[in-house]
Amino acid sequence: MGKKILISIVGPTAVGKTALSIRLAQKLQTEIISADSRQFYREMEIGTAKPGAEELQEVTHHFINSLSIYDEYSVGDYEKDALQCLEGLFRKHEKIIMVGGSGLFVNAVCEGLDTLPTGDKRIREHYEKLFKEKGLEPLQIELKEKDKAYFEVVDKQNPRRLIRALEVINLTGKPYSFFRKRKPAKRSFEIIKIGLMLDKEIIRQRIDRRVDEMLASGWLEECRKLYPYRNLNVLKTVGYRELFTFIDGETDWETTVSNIKTNTWHYAKRQLTWFRKDKEIKWFSPVEEKQILDYILSKI
Repeated sequence: MGKKILISIVGPTAVGKTALSIRLAQKLQTEIISADSRQFYREMEIGTAKPGAEELQEVTHHFINSLSIYDEYSVGDYEKDALQCLEGLFRKHEKIIMVGGSGLFVNAVCEGLDTLPTGDKRIREHYEKLFKEKGLEPLQIELKEKDKAYFEVVDKQNPRRLIRALEVINLTGKPYSFFRKRKPAKRSFEIIKIGLMLDKEIIRQRIDRRVDEMLASGWLEECRKLYPYRNLNVLKTVGYRELFTFIDGETDWETTVSNIKTNTWHYAKRQLTWFRKDKEIKWFSPVEEKQILDYILSKI
């Protein structure tokens, strides 16, 4: 066996990561591990844009439908599980593909997690109470004031991430971003980083089309089944959150669909902000399959 290579394919939602990664995996005769944290959960079938049944048969995937929404699972758990999975896969293949848009999960595999201070229950409960009473806005405002650098890249709709950052800031007196500036962990494999990008207007059109397709496939019905569990953190995510609001009768259908499309676009922009900070990523259009394959082979 030659040297072990992990090919990491990243980019914003709806850019075409899944289709390209499957074609590359077939040409390289290898397997895929997912780094899309929403695709781990088997109950979240329609709204997470998972590979379809035929696609999953074409190439072996790992970390798709691997969890239930009732399971507690952290990015630290994923780092451990993904590295263990890779260790086994590298016994069969020299090259493995990792694909996904969840930047924190990608970084956990490629660079390791940051060593953060132990939490403080009293501070955490203060912010949890604030969120319950007044929503996301006061958390967002405070984090922007205290740590603008992290505020620029954090998922601003994720209360757990906001609360964790504010907890660390108040506990240590230092910005959360301070603890994220560290040397990457050493890995037993080399990493080739590929970024996929299209014109922003094209991405937005693809997002709109995908949302329409998912809704036509029964996404609302899926959310009705999941509605009793809507307070689980994993379900407080783009699309599901807006559809739960519709089920509650707080928005009409037209507004709901518009909000899903707009918030998904905002999420895609945050993904781009995150990945553009990594200067090791080589950017391509998803239609440049030959150029991508040539680049990968040139790096091996």
